[in-house]
Amino acid sequence: MSLMLEPSPEQLKEMKVYKEMGLTDEEFAMVEKILGRLPNYTEIGLFSVMWSEHCSYKNSKPVLKKFPTKGERVLQGPGEGAGIVDIGDEQAVVFKIESHNHPSAIEPYQGAATGVGGIIRDVFSMGARPVAMLNSLRFGELDNARTKYLFKEVVAGIAGYGNCIGIPTVGGEIQFDPAYEGNPLVNAMCVGLIDHKDIQKGQAHGVGNTVMYVGAKTGRDGIHGATFASEELTDQSEENRPAVQVGDPFMEKLLLEACLELVKSDALVGIQDMGAAGLTSSSAEMASKAGSGIEMNLDLVPQRETGMTAYEMMLSESQERMLIVVKKGREQEIVDLFSKYDLEAVAIGKVTDDKMLRLIHNGEIVADVPADALAEEAPVYHKPSQEPAYYREYQDMENDVPAVEDYKETLINLLQQPTIASKEWVYDQYDYMVRTNTVVSPGSDAAVIRIRDTKKGLAMTTDCNSRYIYLDPETGGKISVAEAARNIVCSGGEPLAITDGLNFGSPEKPEIFWQIEKAADGISAACLALDTPVIGGNVSLYNETNGEAIYPTPIIGMVGLVKDLNHVTTQAFKAAGDLIYLLGETKDEFGGSELQKLTYGKIFGKAPEIDLDIEGKNQKQVLNAIRSGLVASAHDVAEGGLAVAIAESLIGSNGLGANVQISGNKVSALFSESQSRFLLTVKKENQQQFESLVDAKLIGEVSEQPVLTISSEEGLVLAEQVEALGQAWKGAISCLLK
Repeated sequence: MSLMLEPSPEQLKEMKVYKEMGLTDEEFAMVEKILGRLPNYTEIGLFSVMWSEHCSYKNSKPVLKKFPTKGERVLQGPGEGAGIVDIGDEQAVVFKIESHNHPSAIEPYQGAATGVGGIIRDVFSMGARPVAMLNSLRFGELDNARTKYLFKEVVAGIAGYGNCIGIPTVGGEIQFDPAYEGNPLVNAMCVGLIDHKDIQKGQAHGVGNTVMYVGAKTGRDGIHGATFASEELTDQSEENRPAVQVGDPFMEKLLLEACLELVKSDALVGIQDMGAAGLTSSSAEMASKAGSGIEMNLDLVPQRETGMTAYEMMLSESQERMLIVVKKGREQEIVDLFSKYDLEAVAIGKVTDDKMLRLIHNGEIVADVPADALAEEAPVYHKPSQEPAYYREYQDMENDVPAVEDYKETLINLLQQPTIASKEWVYDQYDYMVRTNTVVSPGSDAAVIRIRDTKKGLAMTTDCNSRYIYLDPETGGKISVAEAARNIVCSGGEPLAITDGLNFGSPEKPEIFWQIEKAADGISAACLALDTPVIGGNVSLYNETNGEAIYPTPIIGMVGLVKDLNHVTTQAFKAAGDLIYLLGETKDEFGGSELQKLTYGKIFGKAPEIDLDIEGKNQKQVLNAIRSGLVASAHDVAEGGLAVAIAESLIGSNGLGANVQISGNKVSALFSESQSRFLLTVKKENQQQFESLVDAKLIGEVSEQPVLTISSEEGLVLAEQVEALGQAWKGAISCLLK
């Protein structure tokens, strides 16, 4: 659309064009009041994208306020590109998770690839070198062609981008459930390392300083992507395909290296990624955070298409671009630095003192709006919240224990469930060893990478059991944080902090908003109890297809500190003769469990209970024992229960077996998903010392014969070759994809 064809401000109001862009009548009236006049077409574009849920969190801000965001190690909480936590020795870890759900539903390869690209830029815009990637994915069941296509393409997109840029993808999790049939979830997490002295902020300080555009040229891709991400998917969503950007990992690699060199220069004042809402969000937010204004001449913006309007340039979400502010008079240094990497760095504007975002195009002022109004003053809605009828019904149910005829067959069936089965088909496509710092690669409880030139490491994981959260959002929210922390502890790490990717349905529905509020209450309670503050994250709402919402899925990304790489522990059993212990109490808890879904084809009832005091105590005991050198292997007991945890620990053990004794109800002992439990093995000579530190129960011994034997007071419960368990677990996903 050329400038000639844009409707006049009067026509815009009369024809309610703003509604197509995502503003309500009330919001348009607010804009009119803020400006003291009618906005033009470009200005409505700026407000509509900045006031979208994706950029402003206008429906979720009241909920996000609940999160504990401070801690003695937190150097940067929510509000910048990524959060930062101190890890000692003047070093820090930088990390964040983001979703790219809607784009991935309609263009899975590029949707996933650009999701990876965007989160990497968030981390290096803080001045940090990205050292690892993780992801958290949700799909429908692998029983139809469309889900298989989405799954294959998303994994290919993550691998394609991450492998090309040379950052190892070291961990993640994937769950399959009919609730995600029409709306897959693609959450990418990036972890970086930084020296305290190099930390950068996205702020435009210093009147007269120069605003520069660096990186790839601006095209017409991704226009209104943030608005697209703030509405439900329908059968018409395919028409939004142009809203999906295309990524170029080689360009990003150059941009990353150039920016990491740039942060060493004292000419740099501020830097921010052009992510959702592109030039609009980066300029408005940098000005607003600094209490200044920005004036930009759009004629100077590097463009890869002709005749672009101000509206198109400001709303484009073309990839691999950054906005920086540099000290006046030092622009040439920056141009020279970027030209070494074959990248453009162009002065396009300046910092002003009037707090306005002013845009000039073809010699005319085409937009003049207060930066704070765009970045800070979006309306905040306190949506109505209502407990869903299903929740009451489930809470009133007794704990049902599914009937199991054949324990061995049930264990094999559980190991073949795609949510439990080996994800080797996925992570074999990722380069997880690039940069050679990976100590624990995908497949154990948490990934671990070494911090070069120290004896320390970082443990990292993503977790969320959305079935529990659907049944009971508050309890499920607690469990998602606790399970992430359990994974970190099992790897020998001390949990530091979390980033969250809050994926929910439409906040306009009171029952869904209730899920959001309650899940946030649970996450907050667990973060306080386990001392893991929230340092940033992402909200993705409107994950619905034709009116059907996904399960509430607040993904928890957690990073922990391994003080000494000698403490690194994995889940595989290590040696015959080692003693097998179970820490934690097992109850008749099957609501939302794998066994329940396998038996009934659906989930219902109460989620497993969690006592955060017990959780914290058990985690401390395990970490203490690991740091004392007493634990040979550690694995948290999660989906599928104890039998699955033992099978997983055997499959990676290079030909070992186990003899285990259970007591009480056999089905619960084997398959219950009670919380706060750990499966640990200990050398015999360490038995006494271990038992003095950990209140665990001795349940068996690792054997040389590669057979799993489980007995009870009444005799043999099941016996199976470890090889058969391994074949069931390893082959399930590739078999379903054929």
